[in-house]
Amino acid sequence: MAILCKTTSPAEKEHEPKQDLVKDQTPLIFNPSLLNLQSQIPNQFIWPDEEKPSIDIPELNVPFIDLSSQNSTLEAPRVIAEACTKHGFFLVVNHGVSESLISDANRLMERFFDMPLAGKQKAQRKPGESCGYASSFTGRFSTKLPWKETLSFQFSNEKSGSRTVQDYFSDTLGQEFEQFGKVYQDYCEAMSSLSLKIMELLGLSLGVNRDYFRGFFEENDSIMRLNHYPPCQTPDLTLGTGPHCDPSSLTILHQDHVNGLQVFVDNQWQSIRPNPKAFVVNIGDTFMALSNGMFKSCLHRAVVNRESARKSMAFFLCPKKDKVVKPPSDILEKMTTRKYPDFTWSMFLEFTQKHYRADVNTLDSFSNWVITNKNPI
Repeated sequence: MAILCKTTSPAEKEHEPKQDLVKDQTPLIFNPSLLNLQSQIPNQFIWPDEEKPSIDIPELNVPFIDLSSQNSTLEAPRVIAEACTKHGFFLVVNHGVSESLISDANRLMERFFDMPLAGKQKAQRKPGESCGYASSFTGRFSTKLPWKETLSFQFSNEKSGSRTVQDYFSDTLGQEFEQFGKVYQDYCEAMSSLSLKIMELLGLSLGVNRDYFRGFFEENDSIMRLNHYPPCQTPDLTLGTGPHCDPSSLTILHQDHVNGLQVFVDNQWQSIRPNPKAFVVNIGDTFMALSNGMFKSCLHRAVVNRESARKSMAFFLCPKKDKVVKPPSDILEKMTTRKYPDFTWSMFLEFTQKHYRADVNTLDSFSNWVITNKNPI
């Protein structure tokens, strides 16, 4: 990935957000099978009292969008607009993604995370990169570590028929992972197709031509992430994923049967119940910028428990890295001010990987950083 964010001077750096990055020290190894033998989890995984998980929280009323219904293009845009102006979350059902493909993807995810740590570390995520195996981000941060491990890989929906996912598994983990590559290549292609259908509905819900956002994301450079949240002996002290808004444009999440996803709405945390027949969809920061703030990228997190491991698969739809992110004229004509500067996804991704730990203020902090440093696109 080309580095588009310029180097800043010490004076400019005072405008940059501070991070708890790991510096010049051996990072902690996240091996839950060993850590769970201890009576107390390491301090690095203990979150501040004000951010620790709540015991009893209400369930969020999330609308269901039936993509097979003939009325989906009539009723769905109104329902989506209502949800996205409030919290940015909705569920899609009858989505057309093969149940057998979802099952295969879940089965292979379980096989990967059941591997010995040394095997998973063959795909170790390198500093400053967004893809690879990460054991709790111990190499990036030194405090408020999440109780999870992930495997992330890039997907490119290019007209040339790129097989980026399939090649990634074979090149990184070896030919014995060829089946993994085939399944996740197919899964990412299905997610990309589904996201383009959703983009049509998002366009209609914003009063934009239904083909506008579909065309914008047709050739996308997206990220697929497999999440594993192991059981924890003290789940009341830690989080599986800390409070954050997704920097990407759209997230399509498949949850297993274990509860864990929580969204901050109406000044309180609320849960989204797992539904294996549905995908959870939420707006990300980049689409919030594309809508000029009309649709919300909402704060959310994942909690863990003492008894059961939780797994999920997240497809993060992102534009091509050199695509300029700015609202369409149909939206700007209705509004008097631009809320965010023009930027490319490559710039924003670089910011979140090297300069900032994603939270509720990521997009605003990035916008200020772009303006302050006058980064060219």
